[in-house]
Amino acid sequence: MMDIDAIIGNTPDSILQGIAGKVKERRLEKNLTQKAFAARAGIGYDAYRKFENSGEITLRGLVLCAIALDDTEGFFELFTRKSYQSVDEILNEKKKKKRQRGTSHE
Repeated sequence: MMDIDAIIGNTPDSILQGIAGKVKERRLEKNLTQKAFAARAGIGYDAYRKFENSGEITLRGLVLCAIALDDTEGFFELFTRKSYQSVDEILNEKKKKKRQRGTSHE
């Protein structure tokens, strides 16, 4: 059976590599070396170098890179898109209170 991620091209690795590639592109636009950018972002050089090569980085490290590039708006858009089955769902959503915490399923 073929993995749906492989079909549409959005595998975790391809997403990570894509993000790393965009950060590298912005770093080069600013004419910064990896070492200088890592220092500006407040992360270790080895961690940053690994990020550019593999896409692997902590979430905190990625946020620090975004701050150093003055490009944090995208983080606030993550996981905000909802899908609706009907107009009634949209209207009911506006009436609901926002949840403050999840339900325990122990």
